[in-house]
Amino acid sequence: MKTPTKAIIADAGFASRYLPITKTIPKSMLPFGNRPIMQLLVEECIEAGIEEIIIVATAEGRPIYEDYFNNSVNHIRKQLIAQGKEDRYEAVQHVLDFPKITVIEQDPSLPYGTAAPIISARDYLSDDEAFITMQADDVVFGPGDVKTLIESYEKHPDAKGIMIAQEVDPSVVNKYGIIVLKNGDQLDYIVEKPAVDAAPSNLASYGRFLHTPEIFKHFDETGLDDELWQVDGVTKMAKDGAVYVEKTRGQWMTTGDPKNYFLAHLRFNLDSEDWRDEIRELVG
Repeated sequence: MKTPTKAIIADAGFASRYLPITKTIPKSMLPFGNRPIMQLLVEECIEAGIEEIIIVATAEGRPIYEDYFNNSVNHIRKQLIAQGKEDRYEAVQHVLDFPKITVIEQDPSLPYGTAAPIISARDYLSDDEAFITMQADDVVFGPGDVKTLIESYEKHPDAKGIMIAQEVDPSVVNKYGIIVLKNGDQLDYIVEKPAVDAAPSNLASYGRFLHTPEIFKHFDETGLDDELWQVDGVTKMAKDGAVYVEKTRGQWMTTGDPKNYFLAHLRFNLDSEDWRDEIRELVG
């Protein structure tokens, strides 16, 4: 299998915890500073050398993403030039200069679940090349996971797949899929949301994976809540071959609900923006 040049980023869910705002815009178009969450993931892919990104969206979200990554808004540029503020357009040009971004709609005939966006993108992938998948509500601060996945694949050419994990506080293991390892660094199986006193580890799975095309053979049945789960396919594949587990070199935070979005956005501002000292003063 060739090293990945393509990544799938999935934002095709209902985002019901964010209603009413997500009836109008996709969840990953919510801002981090002056950029949407989705742009952070795209930039993580680009920094790792990914050449094409496939965004899988809802029917309503697809035109919004297409507009964001392709609309040059020349009328705004002309106005900025007239006002002597053309430097403000540089952020737009940065987006327009990204490598190829294809936006597709999730296949509506598929069951709901995290594997459905990957299956929807199957025709955009090569049979002889591994690929990256990302859940659009996961952000990583520090070194990006996509680069870690690709470097791990170069070290483990026998890999059927690779997944990223992060150690979490033992008191919250009941909120995550918890990983059980074998052979030191390979996936044995995943326990979904175990009781705190029964968890086999505190190593949590989240939405960063490298797959080989073989994964599509394992997306063959629905699981919990009649949804088609990516981790179910990964667990099945681990029975047939090596699925390696890499710990993130950064810090993963989810934006999957308003509270965690706020915390992740706050972290972004404290790390990245010029007004970090004012924020610290405000929150005491």
